[in-house]
Amino acid sequence: MLRLAIPSDGALSDPAQAFLKACGLSVSRPNPRKYTADIPSVPGVVVHFQRGSDIAMKVEEGSADMGIVGHDTFVEKGREGGDAEVVIDQLGFGHSELVLGVPDSWVDVTSLSDLADLSMEFRQQGRDLRIATKYPRVVERFLLSNGVNYISLVPSSGTLEAAPVMGYADIIADISSTGTTMSANRLKTVHGGTIMKSEACLIINKPLIIASEAKLSQATAIVERIEAHRQSLEYYSVTANMRGESPEDVARFVLEQAYISGLRGPTISRVFTRDGAGMYAVTVIVEKNKLLQAVEQFRKIGGSSVTVSQPHYVFHSECKAARRLRANRQ
Repeated sequence: MLRLAIPSDGALSDPAQAFLKACGLSVSRPNPRKYTADIPSVPGVVVHFQRGSDIAMKVEEGSADMGIVGHDTFVEKGREGGDAEVVIDQLGFGHSELVLGVPDSWVDVTSLSDLADLSMEFRQQGRDLRIATKYPRVVERFLLSNGVNYISLVPSSGTLEAAPVMGYADIIADISSTGTTMSANRLKTVHGGTIMKSEACLIINKPLIIASEAKLSQATAIVERIEAHRQSLEYYSVTANMRGESPEDVARFVLEQAYISGLRGPTISRVFTRDGAGMYAVTVIVEKNKLLQAVEQFRKIGGSSVTVSQPHYVFHSECKAARRLRANRQ
């Protein structure tokens, strides 16, 4: 039985379930008060609803085999060299930035180097620059590597924006998506003050998964669908009708065009017309950002009735995430 932990609260909770559904991995949870569920499309997987801040530790300690978590939280909570590792690093939702926020009344502080100078001044006055944050490990590493050396971290799980006003910290380091909340609390960001950019990622306890053939098979089924769905978002399926003497004749025209030669080449099938003329439906997969060029090239070589659809999955010759799952397996 593969145990997948997903957030039960916070900003990632609803997007995580929506993402799994889009990947064909809908979570079946008949009772919203129940903290376990299953994924009918992959038998043998049990979903555990956990606090988002706990998932990295649950996977690390082996209470869960896989988990969906913010990358920032994984970096903060994960153990260096531990059993938990990232298997898919960008799931495409839960984007955020961990940034420094300083009082907007500090008109002379506009950059990270200004903070470095300020921390030295504070030290000369006999104290450190105090920073309230939920990410003390990440913040400390960032500040020390950028020359802000005299600091005192104030771990906090509450509303950080009030910390400078309440007086228990001088500045904050917190998640921000628009900056609106910081601005409303008279805080500002500084140049160079983005500590890290983050989005949701999929993590695994690799020793647990590779030790069980059943878990490895279930985990592979999950990452295959996720990776193929993520890849499908980069492409369109484009179909056009073209006249020609034969499929080979049509293929030759299409393959001479840069934007409509497809991932490996066109799929061509005969269209049975009333007048009996040679007509073929040509389908190619094109990159999203080259759609209009592809349509224009079809037009130039006589293509008509061009239709465009979004594939649900694109499976390449190898699943990179599945390869990472199986790497170093005995």
